[in-house]
Amino acid sequence: MEKLLATMPKEYKHSARRFKRAVEILTTEPEPEVGLTPKETIWKKNKAKLYRYVPKQETTHRTPILMVYALINKPYILDLTKGNSLVEYLLDRGFDVYLLDWGTPGLEDQDMKLDDYILDYIPRAVKKVLRTSGASDLSILGYCMGGTMTSIFASLHDDLPIKNLIFMTSPFDFSETGLYGVFLDERYFNLDKVVDTLGNIPPDMIDFGNKMLKPITNFYGPYVTLMDRSENQRFVESWKLMQKWVGDGIPFPGEAYRQWIRDFYQQNKLIKGELTVRGRKVDLSKIKASVLNIAADRDHIAMPQQVESLMNVISSKDKEFKLLNTGHVSVVFGPKAVKETYPCIGDWLVKRS
Repeated sequence: MEKLLATMPKEYKHSARRFKRAVEILTTEPEPEVGLTPKETIWKKNKAKLYRYVPKQETTHRTPILMVYALINKPYILDLTKGNSLVEYLLDRGFDVYLLDWGTPGLEDQDMKLDDYILDYIPRAVKKVLRTSGASDLSILGYCMGGTMTSIFASLHDDLPIKNLIFMTSPFDFSETGLYGVFLDERYFNLDKVVDTLGNIPPDMIDFGNKMLKPITNFYGPYVTLMDRSENQRFVESWKLMQKWVGDGIPFPGEAYRQWIRDFYQQNKLIKGELTVRGRKVDLSKIKASVLNIAADRDHIAMPQQVESLMNVISSKDKEFKLLNTGHVSVVFGPKAVKETYPCIGDWLVKRS
């Protein structure tokens, strides 16, 4: 390669070096380490684990926080790397932090429903957090689909001491879902055949659907950008971290996926008050805890109007909607997340913990 570079016209050498560096990054460099904040597993159920992160200092806020992520990808996006971790940030501000990791479903989990996660897993995790922390109440942060599930859980468990709820780019109203609505229209998308054939939905299928929202940007954009900036080591490190997480998908349990698509995307039952979970009607107006509801103005997965609709149906007197100039993933990872999202959450919680 060096001999080839020596023979090239000067105006091409820089591009060739960037290309060579990009190839090295893609083919020879090891994957980055992720989820580095020390933690201990304090509870398990099936594949799920509940983590408590080891405090860096004495906890200064009495109300612990439980994080609930989606059934898609892995939750270490909340603790991706040192200096770019919401978990680390909250620990540094004196919070007692917990995370519910759903684990990786196997074929034996294809009959798992949203009902199971919402009524069997989250309540037990909440009770374990309260027992472990010794606190009388707690805060829950739900990211993406994890926030939607948390809203359902909270509405069905108004007897539990949930003091604060934070929803981060979580969809609640599915009346307008952009291209998702086209892809998943029941006239064209045979949901039952997909689930009955596949059992669990492969992560590649979920990832492909997400990328099809902006196909040129999502399929080719990351690699074009890497080529342009391959000599910027700081950018390369962030790029590798994000590509690792994006490619680290997990199967979506078949029956839960069937419910998620039919009841939410196709029939919009949640915001209309028509959703039932194990025979119990979900009424979002039963949510009375303090609520911070965060949307991202460049989010194509949970568009701002899908997120903001929650504010019209909950009964909380203390509620705030925050629209940040970011995207669905960059809301929690990247420079804007560190400078805007983390302080937004931290400052709001400090006043209520």
